[in-house]
Amino acid sequence: MTKTVSGFSKFTKLEKIQWIANTFFTDKEEAINVLKKYWNSDQDLQQLHDEFTENTISNFYMPYGVAPNFIINGQEFTVPMTVEESSVVAAASLVAKFWSSRGGFNTEVISTTKIGQVHFMFDGDFDDLKSYFMDVRPALFKATEDITKNMRKRGGGILDMELRNKSDKLRNYYQIHVTFETKDSMGANFINSCLEAIASRFKKEGIEIVMSILSNYIPECLVRAEVSCTIDELGQNGKEFAQKFYQAVQIANVEPHRAVTHNKGIMNGIDAVVLATGNDFRAVEAGAHAYAAKDGTYKSLTNCSIDNEIFKFWIEIPLALGTVGGLTALHPMAKFSLELLQKPSASELMQIVAVAGLAQNFAALRALVTTGIQEGHMKMHLQNILNQLGASENEKEQLIAHFNKRPVTHSAVNEEFERLKSQK
Repeated sequence: MTKTVSGFSKFTKLEKIQWIANTFFTDKEEAINVLKKYWNSDQDLQQLHDEFTENTISNFYMPYGVAPNFIINGQEFTVPMTVEESSVVAAASLVAKFWSSRGGFNTEVISTTKIGQVHFMFDGDFDDLKSYFMDVRPALFKATEDITKNMRKRGGGILDMELRNKSDKLRNYYQIHVTFETKDSMGANFINSCLEAIASRFKKEGIEIVMSILSNYIPECLVRAEVSCTIDELGQNGKEFAQKFYQAVQIANVEPHRAVTHNKGIMNGIDAVVLATGNDFRAVEAGAHAYAAKDGTYKSLTNCSIDNEIFKFWIEIPLALGTVGGLTALHPMAKFSLELLQKPSASELMQIVAVAGLAQNFAALRALVTTGIQEGHMKMHLQNILNQLGASENEKEQLIAHFNKRPVTHSAVNEEFERLKSQK
């Protein structure tokens, strides 16, 4: 039976499901039931979700948790996190509580500049091209006036526009490099619309426009978050802990194999808040990892210092976020998250998200240099293992009690589960 189809996008939702069930599943009824089970009973809400993307046939749920007790610049926050990985929310909550009695997190937005580019080829004299660009530059700004009008009222718009010669990297390749301020909006559609208007006006014999598109590498849309305390405040064996913690960060700065996993842990916290607030976690991921490699080697996004008995741990990371437009205005849970966060501006949200990443990294490194990562992680993962084994509520209670002070491994849980069953 062929698995290709024509006109699929024109099928009704039920027709799409029926085709999928008939084409790919032995138990067609069960396949259909699984998809329908995750439909929202509120038809208006389900239709809203259906229209977020194309060919929607169901919903894919992820847990929505909260991490309380964050103190950021003296203000109290409970942070929403959408994430499926065990221990992420628990770790963030524990670290928030730890630092809440040590001054909390301090943050600042360094810059909110975003970038877009018109990429084009030109087989001619660069001086002629530069002269043409300077002549037409005012007209390029004018070509975007209708698009930028409302943004300019809010204090945003196009900040600068420059011609860049990239022909040393690719023959005949040039770009118009444009910087933007989009205020509380993520600004993707705004930036791309401006770039296309600029490209349409930028016409000269020999110029071939290749594409006009925003960049998710935004090294100037930067936020910093930091914690610090005396070494004594770190607790028992504070000096030894601080030194090992410092060394762990330095290892991530010189060893890319470690740095990738180190930064992945940071993104556990960042992505969870980005998702919960309806922002684009893929753009954030791409920009963060590019920033980690900005010096030519992939490094840690966090840094640590110990000076005069003061322990300091911080992150600087580019984050292009929005609190208006896109899913932030459409998704009910995104609206809920922003209200939970006390209706932050985009700059304030940048600071909260950076703190979530720093907290997550502190939790991971603290575990790694003390008890090891698996003890706490596997305790949190125990529930997932028990669900996979099909344990009853009574069996879960007994097994959780059994592993309360024992190491959790999949094989150990399975063995104890089988022992319990055999006793029955």
